[in-house]
Amino acid sequence: MGTVDGEADWGLVAQMRTFVESQDPSAKETDDYTLRRFLRARDLDIEKGSSLFLKYLKWRRHAVPNGFISESEIQNELPQRKLFMQGLDKAGRPILVGLAAKHDYSKRQIDEYRRYVTYFLDKACARMPTGKEKFICIADFKGWTFAHFDTRAYLAAVEIMQLVFVEDKKLQETLLEEIDENQLPEIYGGKLPLVPIENA
Repeated sequence: MGTVDGEADWGLVAQMRTFVESQDPSAKETDDYTLRRFLRARDLDIEKGSSLFLKYLKWRRHAVPNGFISESEIQNELPQRKLFMQGLDKAGRPILVGLAAKHDYSKRQIDEYRRYVTYFLDKACARMPTGKEKFICIADFKGWTFAHFDTRAYLAAVEIMQLVFVEDKKLQETLLEEIDENQLPEIYGGKLPLVPIENA
């Protein structure tokens, strides 16, 4: 099995494309970088990567029947101003910021929340420079209390994406290892004001 790095052999991606297009013709609309993300998510195993991708297409048709989530479909979530889209880190990946304490459990409707997470990820992917496959998300728990705890919402988010939480007392120093000061949000000692996700 080859590797899929830099200017590597894209043969595995081509094989995966042949298979997934034979199973679902709508896969033809997907670019090679997206297929590569699914392939890498399954350790370059074509069968497992293809299975994951085909499940994603099926989910997408059901969850996003219009092909996108409109702001009118998430009108209770957007005013909470809990997600922000910043610049790019040193590796050229989009930077997102989530403020957990801004989540209002009393206004949450689970189907709308799922649409909101999808909207958020679509915005991140749309900002993804060609050749990049990841984005950085700063999940900020400052001010978060058990009053904000929402098990159903967190499980819904985990269903859609993988989350990794890191606690670091040297937050600014750690963030500056990955993000230039002019791209780092002001609330973390940088120079860039927060940009609400809908304005990105």
